[in-house]
Amino acid sequence: MGQKEISKDELREIMKEAVTAVLTERKDLLEEAVSEAILDMKLGVAMEEADTGEYVSEESILSRLKL
Repeated sequence: MGQKEISKDELREIMKEAVTAVLTERKDLLEEAVSEAILDMKLGVAMEEADTGEYVSEESILSRLKL
């Protein structure tokens, strides 16, 4: 079986059709990806807001965990 060469434009069109088909048929994949991205952004913002630059010693943390 011989190999058929395709142009960059043909490959781009095939990829575009494949992605469009997946997103049309499996909307849940896109919804899940967007939801995860939003959660990641929220976590990053929360971490930045909570960062005061002050650090607690390891001893202090361990003493509170042992109660």
